[in-house]
Amino acid sequence: MPSTPHRALRALLALCTAAGLASVAAPAAHAAPGTGPTAVVTMGDSYISGEAGRWLGNSLTNSGSRNGTDRAWTGSTYDPSRVYGSTAGGCDRSDTAEVKSAGPIASSLINLACSGATTENVFRASQGGQAYKGEAPQADQLAAVAAANDVKLIALSIGGNDLGFADIISTCASDYIVWYSYCHDDQQAVVDAKIDGVMADVGRSVDEIRAVMTAAGYAAGDYRIVLQSYPSPIPRSADNRYGESGWSRTNTGGCPFWNADSDWARDSLVPQIADRLKGVAAAKGVQFLDLRDALQGREVCAKASRQVTSTVPPSAATSEWARWIDSQSTQGLVQESMHPNAYGQQALGKCLALINAVPTGNRSCRNTAGTGTSGMYLSAN
Repeated sequence: MPSTPHRALRALLALCTAAGLASVAAPAAHAAPGTGPTAVVTMGDSYISGEAGRWLGNSLTNSGSRNGTDRAWTGSTYDPSRVYGSTAGGCDRSDTAEVKSAGPIASSLINLACSGATTENVFRASQGGQAYKGEAPQADQLAAVAAANDVKLIALSIGGNDLGFADIISTCASDYIVWYSYCHDDQQAVVDAKIDGVMADVGRSVDEIRAVMTAAGYAAGDYRIVLQSYPSPIPRSADNRYGESGWSRTNTGGCPFWNADSDWARDSLVPQIADRLKGVAAAKGVQFLDLRDALQGREVCAKASRQVTSTVPPSAATSEWARWIDSQSTQGLVQESMHPNAYGQQALGKCLALINAVPTGNRSCRNTAGTGTSGMYLSAN
């Protein structure tokens, strides 16, 4: 149904606020909510922005195309902008990011997420939100998107950087490579000390998104918010194809973690975060998409997957779906480590397409062993 003049006016005001304009004449071509092109929007951090989308599996070959895994290879040099566009080395929004891999679920597929973002980079500037990597807070960017499009679904992945994911991974890897000690005990204490405050800020992020959509003239039933959790990039110790002793996990597999720390991350930390995010979703009345098992068997060093070699080409059915830790920085940027790669993002894009077709209820998304990304499926959560 056509929007009322009042609703259209609020949409215009939201656009003006996002653009920082004091006054503007009403543009005849500007669409009000419900009349513009349909849109699905992703917001949040690196796990949804497309970090590591440069890679099709992992290969120990450090030259050329790296056995076909490096999508930035031009034939003579490396150009990450082929994958990340103008955001290369910054927000790293890849061409295989979740929303870009979801298929034709809307006319516009819009990625506002940024690698490294925290909840304060989602909040509106007027509410204490902070610009990040040269961009306005994501909620302020959403205001312009909401005014120009008919937004149907907003997927949010946030909170990991507030908890210090990168520091946890770095500490656990260092404890394996350098200190020969475990990380799970002290890092669990760090997470426990932070998690209540982080989840409160995740809830506030949902509130900020709702406030923007309301200001743009949307009613509660005009769109959906899906809060998603994080997939584990490393396997349980029993599923690791490399032994705990020696240097194979570090120098060959790119998964330098003790068994006890791997099991903690896979079966304690990732579920703890997922369960708490599910609680936030319930409290805020939004859908929850549980991705904790999405990469099961496809993680770095998983027995069910293998590295790419000169005789084993990249394959969504056999290659790893997460980026290893390149401790020597011989391939790409360290910030890509421990993120879903191009295959992983295509899989998560399938999850997004599946939840887009389910208007209510929480879901878990999993893969089917031995198949490519088309084997993703949902189950009740």
